[in-house]
Amino acid sequence: MRLTSLNLFEKWAVGPLFIYGGVMAQSTTNLAQLIEPVVSALGYELVAIEYRRGTRSSLLRLYIDRPEGVGLADCTRVSHQVSGVLDVEEPIAGQYTLEVSSPGLDRLLVKPQDFQRFAGQLVKVRLHGLLEGRRKIVGVLKGVEQDLVVVEEEGKEWRLALHDIDQARLVPNP
Repeated sequence: MRLTSLNLFEKWAVGPLFIYGGVMAQSTTNLAQLIEPVVSALGYELVAIEYRRGTRSSLLRLYIDRPEGVGLADCTRVSHQVSGVLDVEEPIAGQYTLEVSSPGLDRLLVKPQDFQRFAGQLVKVRLHGLLEGRRKIVGVLKGVEQDLVVVEEEGKEWRLALHDIDQARLVPNP
């Protein structure tokens, strides 16, 4: 299955949504509206929601973070709370597996605040279309200026509209 990301930068207050296998965007947005308050109340940031519909069982994966990082105990805590809400509300038909994870070293950047927060770090950006014949840019994230993500690559500054970015990730230090 091909991963497709929704561009919800202007409307999205939680984080990115990733849609697998033709899941309707509206239903995943509803999941975020249901899950985000629970995660926030526990003191975490909901970075991303990933939903993969399967023929027998589906997968719902949440990525959470906080300034001091996320460990196994944090993921377990969030999983128990979110699981309770999902059991009561039943937003997903059929069987599914709930996974809670940290965003990892190659964290996704989605919201304008993400791009500002991680300014100065190395990023890999994949665009929806071509820009000067390029689809991928790897460089130092400079931040956000008037809804444009600024990335410096080998002395050249790229100004990328948020809606043109298919995916942006931090590049872990070797």
